[in-house]
Formats: sequence, C-alpha cells, structure tokens
Amino acid sequence: MDDAYRPPDTPLRVLHADHEIVLLDKPAGLLSVPGKGPHLADCLLARVTEAFPTALLVHRLDRDTSGVMVFALTPHAQRHLGLQFEKRQVKKTYVARVAGRLAPKTGTVDLPLTVDWSNRPRQMVCHETGRAALTDWRVLRSSDAESRVRLMPRTGRSHQLRVHMLALGHPILGDPLYAEGAARNWPRLMLHSEELRLRHPDGGAGMKFRAEAPF
Repeated sequence: MDDAYRPPDTPLRVLHADHEIVLLDKPAGLLSVPGKGPHLADCLLARVTEAFPTALLVHRLDRDTSGVMVFALTPHAQRHLGLQFEKRQVKKTYVARVAGRLAPKTGTVDLPLTVDWSNRPRQMVCHETGRAALTDWRVLRSSDAESRVRLMPRTGRSHQLRVHMLALGHPILGDPLYAEGAARNWPRLMLHSEELRLRHPDGGAGMKFRAEAPF
C-alpha cells in the first residue's frame, strides 16, 4: 500500500486562519503526518508548515479520509485544543456513503475497538481488550444499493467509523481495508470530515468550521 502512495497535487484549501489556529480541508489520499521513509514524507502537516511555519499537529485524519482538520499555530493553542479533544469537547461530524440500505434511520454503535495485530493497520471489535468506542449515525438518504449517512463519533478511536459501519454490515464504499467486492471498487474512500465544532484557544468562544463533501 505504501508503494502506491501518490498524494494529490492540490493547493492548500484554507477554511480559516488567525493568530492561534488554522483550519484546512484535507484532500483524500494525503497523509496527515509523515509515514516511515522518504517516499511517505509528503503530508498535510508538511504542506501546512510551508505556509504557516509555526503550525503544530492537534489530531489526524486517515490518509483516505478528506475534510476539516485543525492545526495549532502556538504551543498554547496546541495544549488548549489537545485538551478539548481529550475531554471529547470537540464535536465532529462526518458524511459517508455506505453499502446497502442502513436501517433504522438513526442509531448508535457501542462497540469497543482494538488493533488487529496480525492484520495491522486494521482494527477490530474486541469486548475483552478493546477500548470504548461510540458512534451516532443518521441516514440522510438511502436505496437498496447504498446509504448516505451522517456520522457523529463520540470517541476518537483509530478507524472507528470504518469498523463500526462494517460491524453494522454496511462498510463504507471504497474502503481499501474493510470493504470487499463491489463495495471496495470505488475511486476513493467515501468518508469526509464535514464539520468541527470547538472553542477558540484565545477566549474560548465556540466556533464551527465546515467543508462540504466532494461526493
């Protein structure tokens, strides 16, 4: 998979920038942080620091996921935002297209997750050693072939949305790790970070940042 890393050559899409934070719309196919080896050096963090030299990492999105990411521009902002993520105060909303007709229209997945050591980087549901993971979902529209859903994770486990949708029997379309057959044969992972709600590190005012899904 690493050998096939061909990050998109697209300009930075800045959603908001001020003296403490910068919000960007990450393209699908671009790592959030560098991987191991020079061929995996190109990432959103590297691109951001070219334009904003003091940029600091706060959280990540999977390589194949697109959408809103926040970076801190000061150590204070990094600490402030880091605590918000740690205390689950940041509200995250995703849009996804999943295989099949997801029913009912709304629900919550409460399944603990852990790494699948023999198949890394895959994650899996494990009731013995898994860490608590919660995802709320709402169906926006559906057909027998697929459903468009809004996903609101209440925790931030690795691959949480992807594994939770798989556990429901509706893998995210285009998922190279968890989808199979026709559901896997899509040009990209149909998962997008649509909205982040957080408190500004300077003063604590609530702010909302959005990027519409490109699919």
